[in-house]
Amino acid sequence: MHTDRITVLVTDDHPIMRDGIVASIQRQPDMEVVAEAGTGLEALEMFRIHAPLITIMDLQMPVMNGVDAIRAIRRENPAAKIVVLTTFKGDVQVARAMRAGAAAFLLKNLIRKELIDTIRAVVTGKRILADDAAAQLSQHYSDDMLSDREILVLRQVSLGKSNREIADLLRIKEDTVKGHMKQIMTKLQASDRTHAVMIALERGILYP
Repeated sequence: MHTDRITVLVTDDHPIMRDGIVASIQRQPDMEVVAEAGTGLEALEMFRIHAPLITIMDLQMPVMNGVDAIRAIRRENPAAKIVVLTTFKGDVQVARAMRAGAAAFLLKNLIRKELIDTIRAVVTGKRILADDAAAQLSQHYSDDMLSDREILVLRQVSLGKSNREIADLLRIKEDTVKGHMKQIMTKLQASDRTHAVMIALERGILYP
């Protein structure tokens, strides 16, 4: 292994997607994929072993999701440079990934065009945000965020549970659930429960 190369860890739970990313990187004379991972936990383990200069991180993965993996890696090495790849452009996921310490956020449909340039930019210390994701983030920048309890209530609504069922599950009064739903719909500017769930899914609020 040449020490002057940009070493890369590629993390994605879809083998075909991962193979495509690896092939794209390996074609670069100054880059080398030193490890691959299919879960966030594997990514953490591979990072500990190989200490790559760049970590490519999917968000939606089993065992440990991408955001938690970013947090874990950055706790061990605050200087770690992580590029998030995802099909998801919801503003909440963008914000979570960036707060966790990601240096770049790139949509998977842009990999062919922008991945290599993004890696090179991150190596030099730049932070990169895909245009669509940036637009989502700026659109909701001043929004009042849902509390953890409100997200918990809305998650149960998304599973088709009634106010009474949610109240029983959370061991709270039904009126309390109704109060949470009123706040949720106000914050999300939703017209009804179904609309609130749709908005939350689109923005990534209900993603673990």
